[in-house]
Amino acid sequence: MPYAKDPSGHPDAGEIRTGVRHLEVTEEEAGQRLDNYLQRHLGGVPRSRVYRVIRKGEVRVNGHRAGPERRLQPQDRVRIPPVRLAPPREAGQPPRELVTRIEGAIVYEDENLLVLDKPAGVAVHGGSGVSFGVIEALRAARPGEPLELVHRLDRDTSGCLLIARKRSALRELHALMRTNAFEKRYLVLVRGKWELGAKRIDVPLRTDTRVGGERTVRPGSSGKPSVSDFRPVQFFGKTATLMEVTLHTGRTHQIRVHAAHAGHPVAGDDKYGDADFNERLRNLGLERMFLHAHSLSFSWAGGRDFSINTPLPRELSTLIDALVGARPAKARADTLREGGSPPRAAPRRAKSTAGR
Repeated sequence: MPYAKDPSGHPDAGEIRTGVRHLEVTEEEAGQRLDNYLQRHLGGVPRSRVYRVIRKGEVRVNGHRAGPERRLQPQDRVRIPPVRLAPPREAGQPPRELVTRIEGAIVYEDENLLVLDKPAGVAVHGGSGVSFGVIEALRAARPGEPLELVHRLDRDTSGCLLIARKRSALRELHALMRTNAFEKRYLVLVRGKWELGAKRIDVPLRTDTRVGGERTVRPGSSGKPSVSDFRPVQFFGKTATLMEVTLHTGRTHQIRVHAAHAGHPVAGDDKYGDADFNERLRNLGLERMFLHAHSLSFSWAGGRDFSINTPLPRELSTLIDALVGARPAKARADTLREGGSPPRAAPRRAKSTAGR
């Protein structure tokens, strides 16, 4: 791999420049998104640069431009353009503290996948100002394993996150997601008393808008189809409602934007939420967004069912206790008559019915 040269013609020891490469997608690599494929072959390149070379059309699949979401097929020919890399010694490794934290978040493991109870505040991958995330930490902990993210969670969202340990498992899980055979449920606290009952919100979302250079998702008829089912779980008078949300699509910020569109923004959401409501809950101890991916379920080929759930993290269940304790007994009784139910006490370990 030749070194890039400075204007005087001398090698710059701080940078390496790759040449053009033409790679053929193998059977084992098939089914990956183009951006993930490139990230694997350009491990020292920030994810933001991977998106930039795709956007500029420098990456070609079978001689044509392709978007980052393109699913690669066996024998596809991928052109990877020249890029500049930091030398391996400068690329760095995730901090040991992050690796240990992510290893400790694994709640289920078999030959096909890992399930993490992802902590809030940790990105799923590096990029956009974040050097390392969950996947980089896991690869550092398990060098040589072909680990891939099956799906994503926002940095500030906690809960169930699937990591494939085999390419074949990744392909099967992605196929299930494309056919809506992959159920994802979230627990979310929203502003005010939800009086819409069980409500399906079918509102297209535009994920390509930016405000002040920052990605902002907005409802719009020209957006991508986006469907969420909201169901109230517990009422806290007129202050807030705990909801369970089932996603039928997986758009960026989908729950947050759909909740705000319904007039009930998510607690602790600084982007789409209500500042006064957030401040009230901050005074009760909420220091993050109240959004937790608590349940995942699907059926593998052959009919093997897989289901796993993780309880609310302590900082969120503590807020629930504070909201319950702040209300008089009569109001708490009214909550149950209105159809709500308090969150069940749950162990800190996730529950799984894998393979039953």
